Amino acid sequence: MEILDYAFMQRALLAALIVGVTAPAIGIYLVQRRQALMGDGIGHVALTGVGLGFLLNTSPVWVATAVAVVGSVVMELIRWYGKTRGDLALAMLFYGGMAGGVMLMNLSDAGSNANLSTYLFGSITTVSPQDMVTICVLAALVLAITVGLRRQLFAVCQDEEFARVTGLPVRLLNLLVAVTAAVTVTVAMRVVGLLLVSALMVIPVAAAQQLSRSFAVTFAAALGIGVTVTLTGTATSYYVDVPSGATIVLFAIGLFVLFTALAAPLAKKRARTAASTGKGCTLEVPGSRTPAADDVSV
Repeated sequence: MEILDYAFMQRALLAALIVGVTAPAIGIYLVQRRQALMGDGIGHVALTGVGLGFLLNTSPVWVATAVAVVGSVVMELIRWYGKTRGDLALAMLFYGGMAGGVMLMNLSDAGSNANLSTYLFGSITTVSPQDMVTICVLAALVLAITVGLRRQLFAVCQDEEFARVTGLPVRLLNLLVAVTAAVTVTVAMRVVGLLLVSALMVIPVAAAQQLSRSFAVTFAAALGIGVTVTLTGTATSYYVDVPSGATIVLFAIGLFVLFTALAAPLAKKRARTAASTGKGCTLEVPGSRTPAADDVSV
């Protein structure tokens, strides 16, 4: 294949594959916690890290990772203690992160609008060998947490009170989810960009949920969808010369629409199958019951 003849496309496809796995792997827990837009907020904060990296003339990815992790911890603390003012504090954190990133980028000698656009919307073809090392290390960390602790994370995200009763460290696990989401954002920002990374976390999970209610099946299907759209979107961006991040997200939305259209007929088919095999919900009155047993006297 012609696309594999170029080293930059080999790196691009590998990065797409890694992001296609890691983003839905943490996204499924965010969806369960009803924090689908958390990745978007972390992306705003991570932009400050990118700008700081250019200002300090060091790796923007590693600095963005550190800043995003700190931001995710602050977000989780606000969620715990913010109460009625928490939403206002989060809004200021998100907008401050975006403004800080733009300001620092313009103050740095190496920064430019082109560099800013690369991190905001993604530029998968510019992924360097050094970036690949960073992406692989961070992705391995994300997968080790999301797969290795899947039972504990599922319990906490599904029902915090039940998880607390069973003795799980709920706050520590919630903090771990937030930090893992922050790391995933920085892993994916070169592929789909900081403004679109939340979509890759959420949409494959939402699409998988249209066809399955089992956590294990949804988890596997979301990863499959993520890999499919990232690889397809990257290849399409190469042949058609369109932005990779936007292409990947549009493919993900297209699959979500398709699976939503298929969900209703499949649900009806399952209902008919259950009814024909006698597995539906039925109510039977015991044959030994007599009318006198239904009499109520006061």
